Amino acid sequence: MTASRSRLAAAALTTAVATTLIATPSTASEPSSARPTIRDLGRAPGILTPGPLNAVTDVAGVRVGQVTLRSGDSIRTGVTAVLPHGGDLFRDKVPAGLAVANGFGKLAGATQIRELGEIETPIVLTNTLSVARGIDGVLDWTLNQPGHEDIRSVNAVVGETNDGGLNDIRARLVTAADVVRAIETATPGSVEQGAVGAGTGTIAFGFKGGIGTSSRKLPDSLGGFTVGVLVQSNYGGVLSIDGAPVGVRLGRYYLREEVEAERADGSIMIVVATDAPLSDRNLERLANRAFAGLARTGAAFSNGSGDYAIAFSTAESVRRTPEQRAGRASVADWPNDRMSPLFVAVAEATEEAILNSLLKAQTTTSVIDGKTVTVEALDVEAVKAVLNEGR
Repeated sequence: MTASRSRLAAAALTTAVATTLIATPSTASEPSSARPTIRDLGRAPGILTPGPLNAVTDVAGVRVGQVTLRSGDSIRTGVTAVLPHGGDLFRDKVPAGLAVANGFGKLAGATQIRELGEIETPIVLTNTLSVARGIDGVLDWTLNQPGHEDIRSVNAVVGETNDGGLNDIRARLVTAADVVRAIETATPGSVEQGAVGAGTGTIAFGFKGGIGTSSRKLPDSLGGFTVGVLVQSNYGGVLSIDGAPVGVRLGRYYLREEVEAERADGSIMIVVATDAPLSDRNLERLANRAFAGLARTGAAFSNGSGDYAIAFSTAESVRRTPEQRAGRASVADWPNDRMSPLFVAVAEATEEAILNSLLKAQTTTSVIDGKTVTVEALDVEAVKAVLNEGR
């Protein structure tokens, strides 16, 4: 992209008011609403029941906001923001845990999560070269909140995957204002999936990836808690859907014919929310189990992949309020011996969220380095045929 084109595109994006900017009508082949989830195909990964929305927002209080930047022939990127609750996130921090399967990535705020076991801002996802803009946006929003006039330090949590295969990532057109808009427009309720927000330009298993979500509700006998997951999928391997070898059957997978016919490198960001009253230590354990769901999809966990999971609890009994931090409030958390059902829930929800991110994504075309690039969405009819084999 030339400097003049970059300035024109930046001006167009800066003046956009809507949460989704579509400057060219032909960049995606069909609306995401026309594409199915894995449950629409008659498959329900796992044994547990999802929440009513089958989304991370089934965890009460959690909100999601997305800004999609799709402009001209080469801008395919965006921002996805997850807010743990609707109150003052900085004053009423949530306990959190971080797990890293392969650390080839740029996750701002990671060391403080590890050290203190808490999150005090929205969790923002974007592209690799926009992490700094993500931090700026989180800082702008946090410092401007009423009652925050005395704040001198903020641990912004910003994760990324590299969407440079479909997006002119060097143009760095995500702005702090886009990040603030994603945060301020975050809502409970249904979450748009596929090639939207931070998933607008991502690729997974050689197919179009994107944003996906799912949830699981434990029965009352196991605590009755909800676990919700949101993913930004952008990685490779040998795609498996509900145990079926879809990647092999469709002839697109890592190490095909003993060469890297499809790139296995990439990344995934996994955000896990639960209303179970967990300590930061058990939230780290929960985050680690999200990788079981990632593995079930056929992930390669390659050298060049950044595989991250962040888990937080919304339960008020474990929230890091000013009273709790001053030692004036007790903390009651869930015992170790009752964690296993939550482990099952997060693995199932992660697997399904990833599959939804692929199935809901649309075929996307872009121009990168002067070459037209088209990344096809999963062929739904072909997937159905593979899933029905042996039935």
